[in-house]
Formats: sequence, structure tokens, C-alpha cells
Amino acid sequence: MSARISGRASADGLLRWPSIATAAYPADLLTRARGMVVVTGQNKVSGDPDDAMSSSDAEDDFQEPATPTATQAGQALPLLPQQAREKASARPSYVTVAKTFPEVVPLNVGGMYFTTRLSTLRRYEDTMLAAMFSGRHYIPTDAEGRYFIDRDGTYFGDILNFLRSGDLPPRERVRSVYKEAQYYSIGPLLDNLEDIQPLKGEKVRQAFLGLMPYYKDHLERIIEIAKLRAMQRKARFAKLKVCVFKEEMPITPYECPHFNSLRFERSESETKLFEHHCEVDVSFGPWEAVADVYDLLHCIVTDLSDRGITVDHQCIGVCDKHLINHYYCKRPIYEFKITWW
Repeated sequence: MSARISGRASADGLLRWPSIATAAYPADLLTRARGMVVVTGQNKVSGDPDDAMSSSDAEDDFQEPATPTATQAGQALPLLPQQAREKASARPSYVTVAKTFPEVVPLNVGGMYFTTRLSTLRRYEDTMLAAMFSGRHYIPTDAEGRYFIDRDGTYFGDILNFLRSGDLPPRERVRSVYKEAQYYSIGPLLDNLEDIQPLKGEKVRQAFLGLMPYYKDHLERIIEIAKLRAMQRKARFAKLKVCVFKEEMPITPYECPHFNSLRFERSESETKLFEHHCEVDVSFGPWEAVADVYDLLHCIVTDLSDRGITVDHQCIGVCDKHLINHYYCKRPIYEFKITWW
């Protein structure tokens, strides 16, 4: 069917279409045609009827809008801030619901059963137990519905007793409970345990050992040397020499009056003569403290015993190396006997 719709361009450059709807002109065609706008260039639109765009030209130039491709969609203009907010508000929101616990909480700590109030576990906010039972974390349960904590429960009763009423463990359990308090991050319990024996004395002992250079390294060296010698000789025990000296300068009864002057009047060459290594396996010292050689020997034996190592020691003499003039080393040397079985 051939149909023509004549239009007339107005002075503002827009194409005016007659508002006529007849059977000859389908309504959808007229609707699409009314949506067309002709934008003119710099040339003015003349009033000549011959210059007006005919309906056939409009039909020839009119096309359905194409569906944008994936490439075109990806190159689309970014959303305005208001549009972005509206789009974000339209997204579904997910709310995490905190888990609720009963007032009386059954616990399974490494196979040992406990029962306590929820408020007891939450007594101190900055602890691991308070965080676990805050409702923000998942806690597994055993077959009976008890909340399971994968930790040795031997000393967990002492932890609960402190949280309930501030009770402290007996002395023989202090060290073990201290380790559990560190695991559960219970600061008030740690502070209380550090103020009683044996931990209070341990703090004083560690302050002394802090003056000792490479103390822990020397302990490891004693163990390694004793193990190597026992394995090489296929022996039940091993012996090694250990030097323990407090003073950096050589001291004998007749040297004491000259000690202070010698300390400050040594030349550089004399200083090198005094700085020597005794012929021993391990050497501890010097240090400046009231604690003497026997105190350090006690620390060495105690720390080795805590690691399950049986050790005996005895003084076997002094280092008799000549240093300068009538001065000799005189550092005490001890024989350590490490028994492995």
C-alpha cells in the first residue's frame, strides 16, 4: 500500500504532522511518526512547500531502534550519583543474626564436661571466652548438645573458678593455669598469677638472666654438644666443660687492691690480652649484679631439668692461662654430666 503523509516544517525547525487518523494510515505508524524530530543544521528552513519532507521520505528514513549489543552496553555512560544510590538501595540486604545462648551453658572442653552461667563466660569482655559466646561466632556442639572447645580441660575448672569468684589455683597448679590463662587471654587472671609464687620469683629470676648475654643460646649448645658426644660414643651420658664467671677482670686475693686501677688504666694492647676464650665448651658471663656464680649455676640446672634433662656438675679447677705480668685468668671451670637414660 502506498500512503503519503505530508508534513510542514515550522520556523523552529521542527516537522509538524497533521493529527489525522484514518483507515488509510495505521495508528501505530502515526504514533511513531509523531515521535520523530528533525534537527536541522545551520541552513534555515525555507517556506517553500517543495522543500518539505514528504511522508514517503519519512517512511524510508524511519527505522526501529536497534537492541543494544553487549559491547554497547559495556560502553554505556556511568550512572549519576542519585541513580547509583537508588540502584544500591534496591539491592537485597543481608543481616547477620547473632546467635543466642541459654542462660546455663553446657560445655565439653577436650572431653571434660562443665556447666556454668553465660554471664560467667562473659565476665571480662576482652577474653577469648567472651568473644566465643558473644553470638558472633560459630561454636560446634557434641552429640549431647554441649558446646565444644578443643582444648585440654584439666585446668579449665580453675579458669571457671576465677571467672566465678576470683579464686586462684594452689601453688603447684599456678604455672599450668597461667598457660591456660594465656590461651584464653584472661588478663586479670594473668596479673594475679604473676603476683604470687612461683611466678613472682620467676619474674625476679628472669630479670637477672636478662643481664646474661646469650643465655638461652648457651643452654641449647650444652644440650646439642652432650647429645652429639653421647651418640658418637654410644654412651649413656656425656661430659662437657662449662665456664661460669661473674667478673670480667681476673681476681685473686692479692690482686684485689690493684683491681680498680687496672680496670681503668689498661692500654688497648693489654685489653686484648685480658679478652680471651677459656678452653671450654660453653662459657657464661660476665654480668654485673648481686647474684653470684652459684646463682647462675642453679638457673642452668633448673632450666635443663625443666626440659627433662638430668644434669650433675662439679668444679674441676680454674683457667690458668697467663694473661699479662703476674695476672692469670682464674675463671672457674665446671664439669657438666648429662645423663640421657
